[in-house]
Amino acid sequence: MITLLFLCAYFCAFSFVIGFMPMEWEKRPTLEALGMAPVPRKRRKSWTVLISSLAMINKPLCKGPVQARLIRDLAVAHVKMSPEEFFLVKEIGVVLILFVSYPSVSADMMLGWIAAGFVGGYMIPEFWLKGRIKRVKGVIIKELPDAIDLLGLCVNAGLDFMLSLKWVVEKSAPSVMIDELNTVLQEINVGKTRRDAIRDLAARYELPDLSTFSRTLIQADKMGTSVTEALNILSEDMRIARYRRGEQLALKAPMKMLVPLLFFIFPVVGILVAGPILIDFMENNPFQQISGGR
Repeated sequence: MITLLFLCAYFCAFSFVIGFMPMEWEKRPTLEALGMAPVPRKRRKSWTVLISSLAMINKPLCKGPVQARLIRDLAVAHVKMSPEEFFLVKEIGVVLILFVSYPSVSADMMLGWIAAGFVGGYMIPEFWLKGRIKRVKGVIIKELPDAIDLLGLCVNAGLDFMLSLKWVVEKSAPSVMIDELNTVLQEINVGKTRRDAIRDLAARYELPDLSTFSRTLIQADKMGTSVTEALNILSEDMRIARYRRGEQLALKAPMKMLVPLLFFIFPVVGILVAGPILIDFMENNPFQQISGGR
């Protein structure tokens, strides 16, 4: 009963704050107000607008370092979601966990149940986000040598670095690494220097391979050396590094196979081998025959 009252009070307070909240937080001049031709754009779905409006309740919670961390993590994970919407997902997770687990909770477990619901609803989206970031970084590490090879081939064919980057972005299939190179190309086109765009790419993911790629290109740009030679050396180093990572994974495979081997395969083999012997021993016990003979 106390839990139901707590949930009702939470929803009442939530609805009360939503009722006094404006639907538009910022009022910016539109093209129509400036007397210019309207720019056609896609209409947002109603449920997307509703989620964005509900997420504004979390704006006071998303400030300072928390907002900066969530913006960086969501951008790295390629999740099209604002920090406020991510907090809303956490709140929905808390409510769902409490609602689903309520029938199996006794009266003396209420405080622990509420604490476990809040912790679970807060941490499950964080674990999902960290896992997605790890997968995206793994894809970038896997695709980076191929992208460097394509850049090196284009530069060797006579194109400069910018034209090579544009050709690789336009002709390659969509992927995580190609999207990041497209972002670098767009940043350079809007006025950011090539050094800063490449440096920001390495700082965004904090991967050793991307840092090596960034340092090599920046050093070649500063020293005035040939980008072709730098890309060729970098491509060879990346290939060797990927080969070493493959060897490392191959050496880890027997240790990973040992756990299912001990807990799933050996018991079955033991049952198949020792089972018939044990059944035969129980049916024809030689000790009983010896004792009966005496």
